[in-house]
Amino acid sequence: MTLFHRRDPISDGGTPVRRVQLMRLYRQACLLELEALKPGNVHRYASGHGMCVEDFVHSVEASVAPLTESGVGLGARIHGAVAATREAVGCNTNLGILLLCAPLVQAALDPCPTRGLRDRLAEILRTAGAEDTDWLFRAIRLAAPGGLGTAPRHDVHDGAGAPLVEVMASAASWDRIARQYATDYADLFEVALPLSVDLDGRWLDQAWSTAVLYLELLARWPDSHIARKQGAETADEVRERAAVLLDEVRRAEHPRMRRAELLAFDRELKDAGINPGTSADLTVATRLLRGLETAASAFEPTAASRRLSDVPAGGCATGICS
Repeated sequence: MTLFHRRDPISDGGTPVRRVQLMRLYRQACLLELEALKPGNVHRYASGHGMCVEDFVHSVEASVAPLTESGVGLGARIHGAVAATREAVGCNTNLGILLLCAPLVQAALDPCPTRGLRDRLAEILRTAGAEDTDWLFRAIRLAAPGGLGTAPRHDVHDGAGAPLVEVMASAASWDRIARQYATDYADLFEVALPLSVDLDGRWLDQAWSTAVLYLELLARWPDSHIARKQGAETADEVRERAAVLLDEVRRAEHPRMRRAELLAFDRELKDAGINPGTSADLTVATRLLRGLETAASAFEPTAASRRLSDVPAGGCATGICS
């Protein structure tokens, strides 16, 4: 029986199998990212920014059920997961993660027998209306991410009044998470996912390949969270520093041989109050997407269906914050 039958098979615990698998993949992606040594961000080697690994683990467990609930709209899905996280840990640990993962989860929950994941993702993003935007604005206000200010159009402190795709498009030029909504996750499908596949194959160590993936993303794009809190110039300086360190890591026999350098960069960033949060969020979403691709026989419609990374992009427009 395929997971794309109209009625999902039920697990021993009474939960549809597709949802059980999504919960497992989401947990794995989040916990693996915490195992990775990510300079400037929280990981098992070091806490930072007033948060520790345990805060994020509690956030995963709090958010997994509302994030994967069946029959919920995209905006309400995000808000439910943010509200559960806020109640569990009392601070914003995962807004960017939830913004990125919720559309992927919704696309994987969609039992469409003919379309690949990215096509379903594009449809979900295009059809998200003003009600979804309103739920999203509530979620962002509740999470209160660092550096959140006001905007001349589609300000989160105002009413929604526009479809989600239009709102995200207005922020896509300066916010990397907004850009994913605006481009049907082009950065993830076309850049980060192939990188993750290559790194997993090269290092045969998912925690360290995830650490290098994070550094690759940080070195490739100025981090939106840094730019929002410390300015674009600081974000670009961090990107350049990450690129130099990445070159050293690439030339090492194994990334762990550069652990001292990575930890030194980690301390430097944290001492300056700099957190590349968007790069970490993109890393989690990439690991989730990687898990969905690995489980393609369960989440794609037929054995002959294309790999997720081979599904062509749709066209879309969007934007927001981590």
